[in-house]
Amino acid sequence: MTQTSAIRTALLLVVAALAGCATPPPATDSDAVAEFKADNDPAEPMNRRMYAVHDAIDTAVLVPVARTWRDDVPDSVRQHVGDFLENARGPTRFANDTLQAKPRRAGDTLMRFLLNTTVGLGGLFDVATDLGYPTHTTDFGITLGMAGVGTGPYLFIPLMGPTDVRDATTIGADVVMSPFTWVGLPPVVRDINYGRGVVSAVNTRSDLLDTVADVKRTALDPYATFRSLYQQHRQSEIDATRADDQATVPAWFHTP
Repeated sequence: MTQTSAIRTALLLVVAALAGCATPPPATDSDAVAEFKADNDPAEPMNRRMYAVHDAIDTAVLVPVARTWRDDVPDSVRQHVGDFLENARGPTRFANDTLQAKPRRAGDTLMRFLLNTTVGLGGLFDVATDLGYPTHTTDFGITLGMAGVGTGPYLFIPLMGPTDVRDATTIGADVVMSPFTWVGLPPVVRDINYGRGVVSAVNTRSDLLDTVADVKRTALDPYATFRSLYQQHRQSEIDATRADDQATVPAWFHTP
């Protein structure tokens, strides 16, 4: 599936999810109304069906692949792949840092990309962290959140997982921001660029194997737990971005 078709599919699923809406509780039940608003999940019936579809695919396909990747591939190889994928997100991260008016963060991101692309052999080695430039998380959904754009209703999209209207409808923005989308690339490099989304998904799923299994084993309602964890996590990322006005100054930069 190409990036364009993936975006189109996600948007169609957004529309479908909004078509199946939960019935709000009666206004006289203040506790239920407060919980309904906190959940921000008016499309819950459809979302639960989408979660069931996702869980079936995840159990049958993604988990076995992710477990094989984690258990059979050497740690060093997985580390280098993870470093490469992290570095490939540098240009998009830089664009979002700039849009968020975080010049120091943007400078750190630019230094990371330059160092890891050159000294780190295309990003296979993360030399920037050792030199005092740690990574950070950001994307266009966080950029919109920083600008005060609301989340919109919560959504669950198969293969993508928990999200919301703000994040789901801005999937294409990060693709557009990436120069890999527009720059003419040799066929081999272009194929690697298309494939890195799949590898990234497998790598991320392998990191979450134990966490997801624990939630599904211990939670009374895994769907509601995943929803709550996602919403809290995304808000914490926006809060952390808003609060972070400092760049890391490498130790070697200080003069004696």
